[in-house]
Amino acid sequence: MAHFAQIDENNLVTQVLVVPDNAEDRGQDYLVNDLGLGGTWVQTSYTNRIRKNYAGVGFTYDATRDAFIAPKPYDSWLLDEDTCRWEAPVAYPTDGVMYTWNETNTDWEAIVNE
Repeated sequence: MAHFAQIDENNLVTQVLVVPDNAEDRGQDYLVNDLGLGGTWVQTSYTNRIRKNYAGVGFTYDATRDAFIAPKPYDSWLLDEDTCRWEAPVAYPTDGVMYTWNETNTDWEAIVNE
């Protein structure tokens, strides 16, 4: 089975559907004509073998990078051009403690269980 993401005029993903094996090689045509869904459909893969990331509703399809990109989680985060995933400007600590991102301080804060 193949997965296809419908993108709107702004290249935002509006839905992701599964196409049966017998229609996988003609996914766009199957979705638009056979099912009558219209629109533009781009194949995605949950194994990330194509288009860098599995598409989700709200993701953007970047045709230049041929990649689906998640919404930017924080203003300070940067896009890794190889993976097309957002990364914090400070590496996540590897000391075994759980952290959450603090955008005001642009740093990781330990999660304290009370």
